[in-house]
Amino acid sequence: MQKHLLFSVLLGVFLTACTQPKPVITRPDFLSANIDSTLKPGDDFFLWAEGNWLKNNPIPEIESSWGIGQLVNEELYLRKRTINENAVQENAAAGTISRKIADFWQSAMDSVALDQAGLQPLAADFAKINAIASVESLLAVASELKAKGTDALFSPYVSQDAKNSAAYAFYLDQGGLGMPNRDYYFETDEKTKNVQAAYRQYLTATFAQTGDDAATAAKNTVAVYELEKRLAKTSRKLADLRDPYLNYNKMSLAQLSKLTPVISWNTYLKNQGISALDTVIVGQPEFYTTLNYELTATPLAVWKAYLRIRLMQSNAAFLDDTTFANYFEYTKAVRGAKQPRPRWKRVLDTEERNMGEALGQLFAKEFFNEAAKKRYNDMVENIRTAYKERIAKLSWMSDSTKLRAYDKLAKINKKVGYPDQWKDFSKMDIQKQAYVLNVQNARQWW
Repeated sequence: MQKHLLFSVLLGVFLTACTQPKPVITRPDFLSANIDSTLKPGDDFFLWAEGNWLKNNPIPEIESSWGIGQLVNEELYLRKRTINENAVQENAAAGTISRKIADFWQSAMDSVALDQAGLQPLAADFAKINAIASVESLLAVASELKAKGTDALFSPYVSQDAKNSAAYAFYLDQGGLGMPNRDYYFETDEKTKNVQAAYRQYLTATFAQTGDDAATAAKNTVAVYELEKRLAKTSRKLADLRDPYLNYNKMSLAQLSKLTPVISWNTYLKNQGISALDTVIVGQPEFYTTLNYELTATPLAVWKAYLRIRLMQSNAAFLDDTTFANYFEYTKAVRGAKQPRPRWKRVLDTEERNMGEALGQLFAKEFFNEAAKKRYNDMVENIRTAYKERIAKLSWMSDSTKLRAYDKLAKINKKVGYPDQWKDFSKMDIQKQAYVLNVQNARQWW
């Protein structure tokens, strides 16, 4: 009797539970929360849909833009900072990735040492610029500085041939300007005029910082600005740079030498570590015609002043506070950020650009270990197997076509988490030395 009673009670509880309405789980409607109901969607749909988000998320003074991407990246910054600080505490053996990361971090974060050193870490580069006595030596020094990350004269790079993806090509593009692009030298709207004024102020302050008296600094400011303006005049506008055919001009070294007879390309390429090159792709031939003319028409003293500016501008973020502050005052007019980002974030950005895969080895070890990599590798292979099974069952695909499909499926390369074979960074010279030298050495290594 008791068993029957117990069963009846349990059955009643079960039936009651089944007939009760399921609890409603409410989640915040973040889309609705972002809507600015004071506006009409037909007037401005974007501001209607995102108005409240924009009001509640003002752009921080240290940033020029702000969005969900930057918010997500905040956690990554904290993780990367922890990795660097742990590498310092580990005090690993010389030559290891951990030691290189630690040395890079310490050299960059020691602001006292950076201020004490001033421009001294660049003394050898300044000496080479001062010793320039011919166009040939100008090009040689510019080539050496380019290998260490100084943007001067033009923009050379290696990339896949746009018309033959199976081969790499040596590209020569316009470049070497101190402002972002050629339009900044010619537009007359208020914002652009403010950028022009800020850039000229930066030139003057930097010339004074590198040893010019007031009169010479003013003179060099005008000379370098006008030189860049002449180079900008035959630089293409942004719209024209989007035309892939217009900016693809393949030519032999003989044709390139005919276009720019003043430049000894064999010597330049040798200084860049490039040999056995038969063709190049010139993006904007008219720019190189102007550069070829200016190399002899512009006095060497102006070119030397120009290289001084390019050296300082390309390395301002890795030197003392005065050098960085002068540069930041100029960039405020361009980017809009009112305050510099914290040093530790700027350092992490530089580290990411120059030795990101080295940092990635420590990051993967901490946050994406071999077990995680195997899990997702297995997932990819399971997907590949599923595709293979489905292809086999396709009635509309012929046997010969299936064979080609299998072949294509097998050739798909999976890239999960991090490379199966890391780059060897043993010869990248990172040590306890000036921050700018570590950056230059990393750039030269690449």
